[in-house]
Amino acid sequence: MRGPWDVVSDCAAPCARHALPRVSAAEVARRCAAFARTVRRALADGGRPEAAAHRRRDHARALLAALDIHLDIRPAGSADARQDDAAVPLRVPPGRSGGPGSLIVANHISWLDIPALLAVEPVILLAKREVGGWPVVGGLARGAGTHFIDRGNPRQLPHIVDELSELLASGRSVAVFPQATTWCTASGGAFRRATFQAAVDAGAPVRPVTVEYTQHGAASTVAAFCGEDTFASSLRRVITARGLAVRVTVHPPLLPGRPGTGDRRALAARAQALVQGTGLPDRGLPGPRPGITRQPEHPAVPGTPAARRPDSPAGHRV
Repeated sequence: MRGPWDVVSDCAAPCARHALPRVSAAEVARRCAAFARTVRRALADGGRPEAAAHRRRDHARALLAALDIHLDIRPAGSADARQDDAAVPLRVPPGRSGGPGSLIVANHISWLDIPALLAVEPVILLAKREVGGWPVVGGLARGAGTHFIDRGNPRQLPHIVDELSELLASGRSVAVFPQATTWCTASGGAFRRATFQAAVDAGAPVRPVTVEYTQHGAASTVAAFCGEDTFASSLRRVITARGLAVRVTVHPPLLPGRPGTGDRRALAARAQALVQGTGLPDRGLPGPRPGITRQPEHPAVPGTPAARRPDSPAGHRV
């Protein structure tokens, strides 16, 4: 606990387990060499502001490929994976006269979530400050223009929400992890509501996204990064994992101000229901879209004063 609004996950390092036998030592050596080469190229190119967005996407895809992780992109309700990210954009295409960007909200399982989202579309990321200091991922995140926040300082939150609202209003799209910490499956953790206020203020659409990991099609927690786990141990599990894939399911957008999505509370509830595949009893809101399967049980930031009041104390499951 770093501050009064930090979130504590029920998941711990032992939650991360291989679902299949590990790959051979020769395959591990090949992946390590490919990963090191890819990281060097990404850090050299991604640190330049002039690097084009498609280059950042290519680096993210190359990073997944180096670890032999299959990228599975699909719209909600579809059983068919697509590799053409233009067919399933994270951002909601603006109208002819332009418009605000999209607030992309995803569940949080692993450090791999960051390259997975960037591999689909290189949007701006909002992440906790600690991510900037992580090996490899921190450099890639900084190169992608990630905005880092200090979750231990609740006084910064109004400024973060205002900054996020300005980015959305300017037409930039931002991806956030409203669970505020990692869980071993998509079904864990409640969505914090503060970042949804930025979408309300900017009149920006909210795009829910579900990130899941499988090994040869079966649900797996091997990529989870929870509790006292370290980056080194997590990377070791990922490099030795057999048949690992990351599935990115893109749900239909939610528009602020519509029935059932009039405020940040309703937006967060709808987005969480879509991402986690749960219903919304007693709220008069529709349940999950077809095609989303709730993972087995086992599995952001705080609010602000006045119109953006805190949602709940740290550790309290909403």
